[in-house]
Amino acid sequence: VDDDTPSTEVHDTAPPDVVTDSDLPAWGECPNAVFPDLSVVAGPGGEYAMPVVTIECTADEIVVTSNGMPGYTFVEMTPNGLEAHDYEWRVPLRPEMAAERTSIVNVLGTLGFTTTGLPIYGPTEGPQPAAEAFGDPVYNGLLDDCGGHTGFDADYHNHALRSDAACNLDSSYIVGYALDGFPIYNSVGCVDVACTETAVFHSGYVMTGDPTSNSWDAYTYDPAASAGGETNVLDECNGRVGPDGTYRYHATSTFPYVIGCHVGTATPQTGAAAQPMPPMGDPPPGGPPPGR
Repeated sequence: VDDDTPSTEVHDTAPPDVVTDSDLPAWGECPNAVFPDLSVVAGPGGEYAMPVVTIECTADEIVVTSNGMPGYTFVEMTPNGLEAHDYEWRVPLRPEMAAERTSIVNVLGTLGFTTTGLPIYGPTEGPQPAAEAFGDPVYNGLLDDCGGHTGFDADYHNHALRSDAACNLDSSYIVGYALDGFPIYNSVGCVDVACTETAVFHSGYVMTGDPTSNSWDAYTYDPAASAGGETNVLDECNGRVGPDGTYRYHATSTFPYVIGCHVGTATPQTGAAAQPMPPMGDPPPGGPPPGR
């Protein structure tokens, strides 16, 4: 790819701070502490509702409710508006890795949620406009500075994540959860249990085609060729087993940005949290609306 092509990186002003595993709730405990206080954020502005997120845990599940509103100024990146939604996500409190990983290639819709109560989508955009159908939304410049935009249903969602105060994820170690229950960490993590050494973890995907459309055809997982030969390269799902022996995904500055596949079994959601995931090539029910 020549130097005139758009960037496919989500730029951070500086690497996020590191919080060690010992600062987090123990495995299997309710992770209330990793959800930021949204009562002090600026909100999306104007007449828009402020973000509201609650978390509670049952014996087996993390239950997060949200109205899906960003805690920072809403920037119109698509022709779609912004409206509040009634989300309730339920994921395992003690997730388990499945015997086989589940592909998210060409899947549209919710794959997880942030600790600020926003849906997380994959690195694939919808069928409109036709010239950019199912392309990489970062590459195509469709996202705001926090890696999100609104979709067909005036729903704000993230395709990429930025650990930054402006995005309400400043210094956050766990920035979200996948629907299989495994946490999503920022790009910086501990290398050893005592956290005497930290590293920035990189995606193992390299661009081998044109991501303007059909993004998954334009990237190849090749850890040997990724990150300039760095050894701290993530697996195909964009995650790793941490020093405490538990699996975690990492948000990265390059494709697939958050999740590359599911290592566990995604929990079926209901209501607004079960955003439709039509297969590649199928527009939403009723035909594709204008824009994205």
